[in-house]
Amino acid sequence: MEKKIDIKGLGLKEVEEKLTREEFSSFRARQIFHWLYQQKVSSFQEMSNLPKNLLSWLDFVFTIEQMKCIKVQKSLDGSEKYLFQLNDGQLIESVLIRNKKRNTICISSQVGCLWNCLFCASGKGGFKRNLSTGEIIEQVLAVQRLTREIIHNIVFMGMGEPFNNYDNIMKSIQIINSKQGINIGARKITVSTCGIIPGIVKLTGYPMQIELSVSLHSADEKTRSALMPVNNKYPLKELINACRNYARKKNRQVTFEYLMLKGINDSLEQANKLSHLIMDFDAKVNLIIYNPIDNQTNLLPSDEQAIYIFQRVLKENHIPVTIRYSKGQDINAACGQLRNGYIDIPDDL
Repeated sequence: MEKKIDIKGLGLKEVEEKLTREEFSSFRARQIFHWLYQQKVSSFQEMSNLPKNLLSWLDFVFTIEQMKCIKVQKSLDGSEKYLFQLNDGQLIESVLIRNKKRNTICISSQVGCLWNCLFCASGKGGFKRNLSTGEIIEQVLAVQRLTREIIHNIVFMGMGEPFNNYDNIMKSIQIINSKQGINIGARKITVSTCGIIPGIVKLTGYPMQIELSVSLHSADEKTRSALMPVNNKYPLKELINACRNYARKKNRQVTFEYLMLKGINDSLEQANKLSHLIMDFDAKVNLIIYNPIDNQTNLLPSDEQAIYIFQRVLKENHIPVTIRYSKGQDINAACGQLRNGYIDIPDDL
């Protein structure tokens, strides 16, 4: 017998096609989606308006896989970090950020990360595997079940590089965005990348208005390569060209995340370089206060004065800029701290 399929990995049309192939009515797919994403059931037998023969077939072919929550850590600022165990025993983390009347969930796209950025904990254990579409979606559903709260915004800023798992994250976004799915608007979904140019190019041609966030952290090739090995494969100049093209073709603003590191990327020279690099297209900058991680004592957060001078230079060049203090620092849920991390939440979410 073939291995059962996690039904959360299928879009609505795929479920409809499988139903009609077995001579079930296609409208049953919408009912199944309602039970999965609105009622958040854990078994097909809970789908009380489906006929018994359909329930039996669903049980035979599919599963509704759910992750086990191993640990919940609660921050003084209201954020919560969840450690989830996947069915193969691998561990990932997700973070719920509460902000006034809006709840944002930061979700992971991979177990581990390939790129091993100097300042980030997520890549220190190496890359294990991509998350499936169902595992990506399950993070949202699991947090909803645990908190019984509505999720307003999704950010792919957790463990892993989303664009290295492009097909699965885009399929999960389709289901998250679908009115029959979790029903979160495309502009409330942000994909954050360390600079994977092919992913940005694909997203540029994608019809949905998904928000793009790029981890930049330096305005020159040498410094960025030292901080982010990805820059050796996808150089800064080519990355900025891809971002410029995205902003112009999609008519969307690109957010650049910029971690402020003392004596490394926080100089007046770096501020001027950054201004000239991005001033000719619609972009904004989040200056992020560095949160130290284990065994990285050589990296320190910038002094307050250096941060404000850096911010002033960008403002003088008419670049929107904010200083971001990541939430969840007391539970290691802040920028770059997820061992199994999220990059800070964009202002407009």
